[in-house]
This record gives sequence, C-alpha cells and structure tokens, in this order.
Amino acid sequence: MERGCGGAHVNLAMLDEADGNGQVAAATPDPPAAGATVSFHDVRYQLRARSGFLARKRDVPRQILSDLNGIMRPGLNAILGPTGSGKSSFLDILAARKDPCGLSGEVLIDGAPQPPNFKCLSGYVVQEDVVMGTLTVRENLRFSAALRLPAHVSEREKESRVDRMIAELGLGKVADCEVGAWTTRGVSGGERKRTNIGMELIIDPPVLFLDEPTTGLDASTANSVLLLLRRMADRGRTIIMSIHQPRYSIYRLFDALTLLVGGKMVYHGPAPNALDYFADIGYSCEPHNNPADFFLDVINGDFAVASLSKANLSQGDFQFDATSVSWPCMEDRLASEYKKSSYYGDTLTQLAGIARDKRRSPSPPPPRAVTYNSSFGKQLHWVLRRTFRNLLLNPQTSAAQVGVHIFLALIVGAIFFRVKDDQSGIQNRMGALFFITTNQCFSTVSAAELFIAERKLFAHEYISGYYRVSVYFLSKVLSDMALRTFTSVLFSCGVYFTIGLKRGASAFAVFTMTVTLVAYAATALTMAISADQTEVALANVFLTITFVFMMIFSGLLVNLPSIVDWLAWLKYLSIPRYGLAALKINEFVGLNFCQNATAVAVVVAGGNCSSSTAGPTCTGEQYLEYLGIRYDAWGLWENHVALLIMVAVFLLISYVKLRYVKKFT
Repeated sequence: MERGCGGAHVNLAMLDEADGNGQVAAATPDPPAAGATVSFHDVRYQLRARSGFLARKRDVPRQILSDLNGIMRPGLNAILGPTGSGKSSFLDILAARKDPCGLSGEVLIDGAPQPPNFKCLSGYVVQEDVVMGTLTVRENLRFSAALRLPAHVSEREKESRVDRMIAELGLGKVADCEVGAWTTRGVSGGERKRTNIGMELIIDPPVLFLDEPTTGLDASTANSVLLLLRRMADRGRTIIMSIHQPRYSIYRLFDALTLLVGGKMVYHGPAPNALDYFADIGYSCEPHNNPADFFLDVINGDFAVASLSKANLSQGDFQFDATSVSWPCMEDRLASEYKKSSYYGDTLTQLAGIARDKRRSPSPPPPRAVTYNSSFGKQLHWVLRRTFRNLLLNPQTSAAQVGVHIFLALIVGAIFFRVKDDQSGIQNRMGALFFITTNQCFSTVSAAELFIAERKLFAHEYISGYYRVSVYFLSKVLSDMALRTFTSVLFSCGVYFTIGLKRGASAFAVFTMTVTLVAYAATALTMAISADQTEVALANVFLTITFVFMMIFSGLLVNLPSIVDWLAWLKYLSIPRYGLAALKINEFVGLNFCQNATAVAVVVAGGNCSSSTAGPTCTGEQYLEYLGIRYDAWGLWENHVALLIMVAVFLLISYVKLRYVKKFT
C-alpha cells in the first residue's frame, strides 16, 4: 500500500487509530487552523559525497547544518544567509521534506513530534514555481481543493474556498486566464507566485513554508508578494521562509529573523532587535544602509570596507582593521558570539521547557497507515482530466505530432505509390513496411519528456498528498496511449490506401492494429528508459542506441536465420522485428508476384510455382519461407502477443522506477 497523506484539518499531535483494514478512521474536523509553533532541537545535517577518481573512494561526510536550536511562532519568520549557507536545507528539514539520511535532532510542532503526514498538512511553496501552465488560475486552485481537502467537505464549500482564495490573493482579474508555460504567454510572475501560494493555502495549513519566494521577481512584484504574506501572518498564520537578500521594505515586514552562515546560526530572535545585537558585538550599521546587506557584509568579513566613510574612500586612506578577517574566522567568531548572547540562553531555556512538556504528555500510538483525502477513482478522474487538457492545449505534444504523422504518411505514400504485384513490388513492399515500423518506433521518442518535464511538479504534488504514484502513472500512460492510437490510425489510413497494399477490411484492420501495437511497445520502452532520468537529451541518446540495435535485428538489414547463435537471441528483444514480421505476414500471404512477369517462365508443377531464372519468389508464401517466417495463424498472432508482453513488462519497469525515484532533496 502506498504511503499517502491525511486530512488537512487533522490535529497535528493526535491521529486517529487505523481500523482493522489498515485505513485511518475518519478524523474529527478542527476549526480553521491557527498558526502552529515550530521548535527545532539540536538539528544537524550532513551530506555524504564520494570523493576520488570516478567516486571510487569511500564516502566523505560534509557538514551542511550544525547545532541549530530555536523556536518559530505565528508570524513572519525569515531565514537569511549568503548563498550556500544552508537556508533551503534547513527549510526542507523543518517542513519534513529532506531525506532523513544524515539528519539528526528533532523538530516539534506545538510541542509534539511531527506526524508522518506533516508534509501533507503543511503548505510548501517551492522556489521554482510548479503549476500546470495550460490550466487557468481557478482550475489550478480547484485541482488542489478537490484532491487535498477532506472528503466530508462538500463541492459547494470547495468552490467557495476557491473563490475566497482568489479574492484574498487579489487574482480576480486573471482568475480565468491560463497561468502560462514556456510555449504560451500567461499571467505575470507575481500572479503565478500567488497562484502557487493559493494552492498551498487552500487546505488552511497551520504552517506555510516558502523557499525564496522573491526569486525571479522584480522589486515591486516581490514587495507585493511579501505584503500578502504579511497580511496572512497578521491573521495568525505561521509563515517560515528562506530569502537571500531582501530590500529594506521587505526586511521591515519580518517578525523573527534567523541568520545562517556555513550551516551555523549566528542570530535567532526578533527581527527589529538584530541591528542592536550586532551593534553590541561591535558591528554598527550606518544610517540608510539596508540591514540585509549589512548582515551579509558582516558575515562575509567585509564589514570594514562597508563601514568606510566617503571621505576615507576619497582620500584613499583605508586599512583593514581587526574587524576585517577571513570568512572562516568570521563565521566561527559570529557563531561564538551568538552562543554567548542572552538570545541563545533564552532560546535554550524555552526549548528545555518544551522538551519537558513533551516528556510529560502521553504519546499517541503511531498510525499504522496514512491515507489520502480522496479516493483512487477521484484522484484518477482529476489527474487524468488535467493531463488530457494539458495534452490537448500543448501544441508540442498534440498538434505537432499529428502534423508530423500526416506529413510522413504523404511522403511514404508518394514514394511507394501504387506498388505493383511483380518482382519490384517485393522490394517496395518490404521497404515501405520497414519504414512504417521504424517510424512508429522513433516517433515515440517524444514520450521521454512525459516524466522528465514534470519531474518537479510530480515530486511536489506527490509529497504534498495530491495523488498516488499509480494515479499519476496511469494518467500519463492512458493519455499518451490515446494520442498514439489516434496518430497510428491516422497514419495507417494515409499510407495503406496510398501505397495500395492488400485489399480487404480484415487486412487493413490487422495492419492498423499492428502499427498501433508497435507504437505502444516503443512508447512503453521509452517510458522505461526515461522514468528515472533527469535530462531529456540523455534519455534520447539511450533510446536512439536501443532502437538502432533493434532495427538491425528487425529482419530486413540482415537475414535472421543466418545470424550466429550467440547473437541470434537478440532478435527476441527487437520491437521492429515483431511488428515487421506481422506486417509481412498480413501483406504477403495470398499475393502472386509472377502472374504479370514477362521475362520469367513460370512452371506450375505439383502445385508449386517456380521460376527458371529468378528463383522461387513467385508467391508471398515462398518469400516468407525464405525469410524464415511462419505464416500460419499462430505465426501472425504470436507477434502481437509478443508486443503485448513487451508493453506490459516495460510499463511495469516504468512504474517501479517512478515509484522509487528520488522525490526528496
């Protein structure tokens, strides 16, 4: 059973016991969640990375975070620090979205341990906006409400929440506009960011995490986003965000400030008191200087240069004093000064009280299972509907593929137009069938983007409890198979009658089914190769090499019975071989290529057609025998069975890869 996420309004400290079937009993809905208090106790995190040539040496641990202690209460809590200071890692740990390997310490929510589904109960806005660009703002919010709100919330209430969220976020003018993707223009960057925030706020989370929400926004837009967060914090929400270098109009909105440098804490306390604290330890901020810039100057050891007066600079009379030291020394000095401060002592005292209360309170029994808020069928309905809409509105994956198949059908039909039933017709038919088969294989390379392009969106939505992995996988497979079916039928209709292949409805039906099954098998193989890849280019390289080797063993470029035994087994792994064999049986059985020959003497003896000059290639059956292909009933259908088995095996591999792909940072 897949691990999921529980209700959005379940008490964070207590979860109902699972029933005998392993399902979580219905939780009693709480009133709209007020902000929760997040405390972290001696949090440490190290990353183990391999060193040496080709990473053959043993793992070398690298300390990312060291000895972090603090409390974040309802309000606007900011985590500041230079690049590489560990801000995002610290935020992920607080939000329970970090790989627990290498992590130590404890994070408590209102004095209780984080429940297994805390990452689903809280809101998390990632740095790079993850939202379906082909959907409107309202449709994205509806999608989040439909899948993340508890089942007892009526559809009318969900729609009401969406309307309220649009009004609260100031998105009324663009509510019915597409968010936009790289191929289409949509809403502005600030409106896109607010849409992301709204998708997380729709469940009324007790804590909202944001990873550098001002990234990619201009100063005015960033200021408007932070003013929105400030209003939410004033209503009692707990908002925790990492931010790199905010302007002063943004900095003054913070309630609490946490400064990190090199994974160490150098300040944790009220944001308005930070300047006084640094002045007490010997670093005064000059008037009209942005506090955030001042903190970075101090942290980077550039305080002496930053504090020089214009007169000194004009006279060229400046020297580094004791306050201008190397960065490692400054890091240790600031961390040491903070541990001597009253802020650190008060924090430890409060954390000790929280730890005592935690030990005194009875611990609830851990739930045996955590379920999703919506059923499998409902998840599949919403995700499949969104996937189909994205497929239809994305010209690269829909209109472009249809256009390419129509173009290729016209080209192939023109080259092999009206093949004749003579000796040249054998070669022309073989060339046409080979091209059709290989084209179906290589045209599925576009499926490599199915999982790669939306990797970040899938990881975020899965971790947040939108849907199961199986739901996402099925929606992708069904939508792409529907497109492959349409393009295969369209392509078959274009080439079959233009080339003039065997007449008959049954022959055309078998041809279309074979072409479609080849597309299915090639698509499944593409998914199996690309499911765990992160780069489309790398996946395309693997796919190209695989299809080229399969093409060699298809039965046209080399006579399969003549291949040496130790390589002959590779033909059983060739998708084009099965497709081409089925097409050849369907086309050649019953055809006679000698009846119109003028230079060939045909002698019928004992029911066999033979040629005195051109060899035994008068009938299609004789040609199939020469190729070593069985052309009885099972000889045809065994190729379709083999393709279906390959589809099932490759899809299973794809699902397993997607199920266990790394979803945490």
